[in-house]
Amino acid sequence: MEPVAVQYDLLRWIVLSPLLGAILVALLGRTLPRKVIGTLASAAVGVSFLIGLAAFFKLKELSGHGHGEETVFLADHLYRWFAVGGLNVEAAFVFDRLSAVMVLVVAGVSALIHIYSMGYMARDECYWRYFTYLNLFVFFMLLLVTADNAVAMFVGWEGVGLCSYLLIGFWFEDPEKAYAGKKAFVVNRIGDFGFLLGIILIFWSLGTVNFNEIAQQAPLLLTGGGTLATAICLLLFLGATGKSAQIPLYVWLPDAMAGPTPVSALIHAATMVTAGVYMIVRLNVLYLLAPAAMCVVAVVGAATAIYAASIGLMQNDIKKVLAYSTVSQLGYMFLAVGVGAFSAGIFHLVTHAFFKALLFLGSGSVIHAMSNKQDIREMGGLKKQMPVTYWTFLFATLAIAGIPPFSGFFSKDEILWKAFSSPQGHWTLWLIGFVAAGLTAFYMFRLVFLTFHGECRADEETKHHIHESPSLMTVPLIVLGVLSVIGGFAGIPEALWGGNHFHHWLAPLLGNENGAVEIPAGAHHWPLAVEYLMIVLSVAVAVTGIGAAYLFYIRKPEKPGQLAEQWPLLHQLIYNKYYVDEIYNVFIVQPIKLISTYLLWKIFDAGVIDGLVNLTGTTVRGLGRVAARLQNGYAQAYAVTFLIGAVLLIGSMIW
Repeated sequence: MEPVAVQYDLLRWIVLSPLLGAILVALLGRTLPRKVIGTLASAAVGVSFLIGLAAFFKLKELSGHGHGEETVFLADHLYRWFAVGGLNVEAAFVFDRLSAVMVLVVAGVSALIHIYSMGYMARDECYWRYFTYLNLFVFFMLLLVTADNAVAMFVGWEGVGLCSYLLIGFWFEDPEKAYAGKKAFVVNRIGDFGFLLGIILIFWSLGTVNFNEIAQQAPLLLTGGGTLATAICLLLFLGATGKSAQIPLYVWLPDAMAGPTPVSALIHAATMVTAGVYMIVRLNVLYLLAPAAMCVVAVVGAATAIYAASIGLMQNDIKKVLAYSTVSQLGYMFLAVGVGAFSAGIFHLVTHAFFKALLFLGSGSVIHAMSNKQDIREMGGLKKQMPVTYWTFLFATLAIAGIPPFSGFFSKDEILWKAFSSPQGHWTLWLIGFVAAGLTAFYMFRLVFLTFHGECRADEETKHHIHESPSLMTVPLIVLGVLSVIGGFAGIPEALWGGNHFHHWLAPLLGNENGAVEIPAGAHHWPLAVEYLMIVLSVAVAVTGIGAAYLFYIRKPEKPGQLAEQWPLLHQLIYNKYYVDEIYNVFIVQPIKLISTYLLWKIFDAGVIDGLVNLTGTTVRGLGRVAARLQNGYAQAYAVTFLIGAVLLIGSMIW
């Protein structure tokens, strides 16, 4: 059934409102009071959320009345952006079921982060510049999720990359922080190149970059399992690995902690890192035509999930622990979409946005109280002084650990079940995700126990300043805490007597649901008892991880040190993050620097390019000197020159 577009002129303001906020704050920020700047920037994103909410109810109303439940969506066409050859690109926005979910998550969580930032950044000298970048970041992300074609999505894609560079390196006076911004920018360019090639290949093979037209043309023009479909999907996935920090392009994300903590929440929870998952789900029809590419996505996702979780076991920087947990949870999302469970991937994206934003904002509250200290070995006993931060942080930790009925339980459990039971899944993928779930519960509760329980290990001066954060920071924590608890109820599976409404909401957009692409043969119908067993196992492994963390860091705190002495090589390997940064530095960074310095700069640039330019100048200057000597103003010199020329001319004629 062909999709039905309903014009909805307000859509443009979902995207443009943060842009307008960024422009106003940039132009007037130096002259306005700080409260006005923060309120203006927060209100701009709040308007996007409210319009998104109105559009959601409009879409829901239309879906049930007269336009066919499967195909209706809202659209806002502005103008033809450009037309080159057969490529026609429109400046237009789309608001279908997938966009609706993303807009509400991006705008809603970003609005809370903006409000929190008003308290966290209250004393920063560049307050107005911070909110300018923050608004600009949300603008590009909303453009990315509402674009109706791949080219416009790419503009948003590049825009969030630019804003991440600006915000990660926000305190650019510190060379380390400036370097982290550059690292994020450069690593993302590698993935972006793959994404761009994928778009070009889509246009070359399908003749369009519009998402609706791609969904209709792909099953007709591409061969299922063919080389072309596989190449397109692998190139797109290369872009996703950069933006969503998957192996091997994840290295920028842990260093992105250099920016202000609310920025970490924005990047890790609501915006940039989710772009890759969203892009693959948006183009799910292409992936269903490329099972080999889906297998690569699932394997890379599973490998990233357990790899990053293992590194998280031994990190001592509170933000670094959360950073590696983000990489790991993104791995779960790619595992889901790789086995064809697209709605499960987006479901985990949503619940992750709630609890991960809460975890980062909670860590910011802790850092704020600890006079900017971030090492959890210097913390402890903060539970009493910071009750709001503690309880909300605990809720988010229970959610990411997968403890029912917190939100992360439902979304992670669905991914594990699909990894096992899907036609594209495999029990080894489930086992990897299962072990990673246990590791996640362990390192997250290690973080909670070392930070909030036991005796405070801070110095006396720091202890004196420990306090709960102001209401501007705690209110967003409470709101996100509530969402972390109840956010998963939208996707309670049928096996647990739920309707799995989230899955049914997205189903009409997914290729294997609306019949655009058939599910590969070999699908199994597992008995309900197997699904119950999987649920019990996933809860059991989470409880085991929490119990182990309690044993190691509350009951027997000497145990981790003893294990490190028994297994020194393994301890050093994980503690140093498998030496990946060092390996990259030796085999990639240094060779590129050497090639750039000695071959491209000193030999090619300075030697060849500059040499040719300098030779041209020297030659012209020399000829000018010769000409100047000839044109000396003496008549006898001219006569001699004339005579010599005449002799030579006559001589040549005679000879």
